Amino acid sequence: MSDTATNLDHVDPVWARIQEEARQLADTESGMSGFVHATVLQHGSLEMVIAAHLAEKMANSEFGASNLCDVFADAFIGNDAFAESVRADIAATFDRDPACRAYLDAVLYYKGFLALQAYRAANWLLHQNRRGIALYIQNRASEVFQADIHPAAKIGRGVFIDHATGVVIGETAEVGNDVSMLHSVTLGGSGKEGGDRHPKIGNGVLISVGAKVLGNIRIGDCAKIGGGSVVLTDVPAYTTAVGVPAKIIGKVSGPEPSRQMDHSVDQSDDDA
Repeated sequence: MSDTATNLDHVDPVWARIQEEARQLADTESGMSGFVHATVLQHGSLEMVIAAHLAEKMANSEFGASNLCDVFADAFIGNDAFAESVRADIAATFDRDPACRAYLDAVLYYKGFLALQAYRAANWLLHQNRRGIALYIQNRASEVFQADIHPAAKIGRGVFIDHATGVVIGETAEVGNDVSMLHSVTLGGSGKEGGDRHPKIGNGVLISVGAKVLGNIRIGDCAKIGGGSVVLTDVPAYTTAVGVPAKIIGKVSGPEPSRQMDHSVDQSDDDA
């Protein structure tokens, strides 16, 4: 699919900012100018930047970058839901990760962000009855980014997956808007049963490093799951759960744990 230039920078501040950051990088780091032009500046839209960059990252001898780029472009170009989600994901990464100094950082280098966009393509393809290529993208994304997200999972916008290594999100899992999770998080089934068997994560939830949320359970809005916890039962909204198995220890210490990114369990969390 061809790249269609846009004149909508004045109403697309995320894309305009990425272009400016790319120009600055090309000007100040001459050795990267070719890479920056090929990856960002030659394209007319953020959607094509993501499509082409994912294709280059995920291509192999089985599926070349050009053909894979066409597949991603099919999923992204003209897809209003993707346009909204990818911009919200970029902003979430920048806002919540102090190591992220530019929107461009997330687009070029952050494998949690890239794995999430690969999922978004696979999810769209699955809903177009293109199951084979959807599963292929899932498999390649797992190999390249070390995050295994099933195409049938339902994931909202403004999601931040920090580091991403070891993240697993199962087929019937649901993740709300503005959720943050760290590496080695599992949203998995609890056994061999079929059907609806994975967790439902509400809006604004923070899931800390290594937490395992298992089974068809509900994690309420703005809850916090402590690092290394194993969650087997529902967690009410605005509460903190920690331990193996996880137990509710009190209310969250702030109104939006996924945005605050405070993974500690302090005295304020113990006040039920």
